[in-house]
Amino acid sequence: MLGLESYVIIPLMVSVAAIIIVLLAIKGRKNSKSYSKLQKGKANDRSAVMKEAQRRLSSNPKDPAALVYLAEMYYNDKNWDKAFKLYDVLLELCATDKELDEFSITLKHAVCALNTKQYKVAYKGFMLARTVNSDVFIINYNLGYLEYMRKNYEKAVGFLNQAKTQKADDLNTYKYLGLSLFKMNKYTDASEVLKKTIEMDPENKELVFSLGECYYNLGQSDAALRVFGSIRTDPKYGAHACIYAGTISLKFRNYDQAAMYFELGLKNPSVKPEVVMELRYRLANCYIKASKISSAIIPLQQIYEANPNYKDTAALLKNYGELNQNSNLQLFLIGPMPQFVSMCRKLTSEFFPKTKIKVMEISKQQNDYVDMLVEVVAPKWEDIVLFRMVRSSGQTGELIVRDLYGKIKETRAGRGICISAGYFTDGAKNFVEARLIDLIEKEALVKKMERITVSV
Repeated sequence: MLGLESYVIIPLMVSVAAIIIVLLAIKGRKNSKSYSKLQKGKANDRSAVMKEAQRRLSSNPKDPAALVYLAEMYYNDKNWDKAFKLYDVLLELCATDKELDEFSITLKHAVCALNTKQYKVAYKGFMLARTVNSDVFIINYNLGYLEYMRKNYEKAVGFLNQAKTQKADDLNTYKYLGLSLFKMNKYTDASEVLKKTIEMDPENKELVFSLGECYYNLGQSDAALRVFGSIRTDPKYGAHACIYAGTISLKFRNYDQAAMYFELGLKNPSVKPEVVMELRYRLANCYIKASKISSAIIPLQQIYEANPNYKDTAALLKNYGELNQNSNLQLFLIGPMPQFVSMCRKLTSEFFPKTKIKVMEISKQQNDYVDMLVEVVAPKWEDIVLFRMVRSSGQTGELIVRDLYGKIKETRAGRGICISAGYFTDGAKNFVEARLIDLIEKEALVKKMERITVSV
């Protein structure tokens, strides 16, 4: 049987519980009205919502409603710094406030981080958002972009391909997808994506230049030349485009066109010093291949003055500087084949003065050397001699001499003479010691040349 105290305590407990329930209900209605008030202010008066949100935050820095609406306002205004700080606080509140939209807050926090160059924070945020919903364009695109920035091109392609299926006309998605494929050396796929991107943004010279590189690496020289030629005067990409265009022209022995591109690259007002060096180097080699030695000396000297150790500039300057002073030596090494053959005819007479020389046969091994089989008739003797004129200023090895020896036996010549504008290796010299072959190096050749004249 209950005592008197029990009859008093039980009603009291019931009354307290009722009061708590009523207070919670009132608080819930108050919060609901607060959200409604901010929502109404946001819709009708920007200054009103700012004032209301700031008033509430001054009394409670973690007021969720005020933080949400103020953060959204800064976010829509692209005031990324202020929005980021507010979303940073809201992320912490998501753990205890279930009314907050955690997905939306996480996503917007990541966007703000990206725009304030906090890339690690942004990447983490986008990945967290993707675990909730992987079918959102802004998530997949930005993850693809961040992977591209990290040089994780394979991952970038995966995200960007998914973003492309969600938004098929987004320029930046195609741009970074094409560039990622290019960085992966998938030039065929990259070229297809880049072509579509350029259709969307024809003034983007970065994409045009990358498309040219794709064609170049695919061996599609004509297409590459057209692309690089179209941006040859661009301040940023023009100088590099001229290097490619000149190199392609040089490949097809279009020396005048190649020189034009290299010179045009040098005139680019934004060309960097290291690119200047490369353009001059390629221009010099272009002139050398075109047998314009005096023109080649100028860029070689400019390179040497800036950096004596740049590639083989010092050696080129030494060799071709000498050629520039010696027209016969120049003709022997790089002159047109008809004039070279004419010189070889005259040289044979210098080896056998006061004799009758009859050229019996001439054979050419591309532009490397010329063989000349001659009959030498002197008052008291006659012989068949096989000359080999090697167009090299470097070393001539044993293989060339062995081949000459085989041809001497084949033609039944009495002896052989191998002439080079460079020098012979020890192996070549050792091979001819017991054989009727004379080796004539540069110094002796130059002396012979002093006594002849070849019309050009």
